[in-house]
Amino acid sequence: MATTAVAYSRVLLKLSGEALAGDKGAGAVFDFDRVNRFCDEVKEVADMGVSVGLVIGGGNIVRGSQLSKNGMDRVTADYMGMLGTVINALALQDVLERKGLDTRVMTAIRMEELAEPYIRRRALRHLEVGRTVIFAAGTGNPYFSTDTAAALRAIQIKADVIIKATSVDGVYTADPKKDPAAKRYDSLSYREVMVSELGVMDQTAVTLCKENSLPLIVLNIHHEGAVASAVRGERVGTIVR
Repeated sequence: MATTAVAYSRVLLKLSGEALAGDKGAGAVFDFDRVNRFCDEVKEVADMGVSVGLVIGGGNIVRGSQLSKNGMDRVTADYMGMLGTVINALALQDVLERKGLDTRVMTAIRMEELAEPYIRRRALRHLEVGRTVIFAAGTGNPYFSTDTAAALRAIQIKADVIIKATSVDGVYTADPKKDPAAKRYDSLSYREVMVSELGVMDQTAVTLCKENSLPLIVLNIHHEGAVASAVRGERVGTIVR
């Protein structure tokens, strides 16, 4: 592994499930060109000697909150969403291992034929020996988002930072895709995020980060090298702390 100087030696990378579908449109589950590029970003960071944990959403397959709005029982819908994250985790594992990374998928819902159950000490050991760990099935509980799962896992594995990879290059005063006058923040406090309801993460995740003094960087995953730049401590996207 390289000995590149880094600002963060252990990171938790949060990816949305929708990002894996790219611009393929309705019915598309994976855009493998996009998945390959995301995995290149992860490999670049891992090759710098940084411990990497990953949390992936399931929105490209099924979104529990949306199903519940259509009349499905919320608990059932959320469990379906958790299973979607497992499918995504297995896809990422396959691509990452073909790129030469040693990985483990750990699930909050037991399914030993596919992946290891999440055990904190085992996850820490995987990271210590240089494996990339993909945390799937959210927290294992309905009503909690994968953002909350990312915050929880980051705290549990003693990550130095959460990097939330999105389709925009930071946090804005409004949705920049809808409001061209929206201004981007270089930095924010968690209190400002909560009071202004900026939608960086859900309130439960934000509260967890705030109470544990865990910084969050929001950046654009479509900008090549953005994750590695953030890990080196360069100014990328918006930092919340």
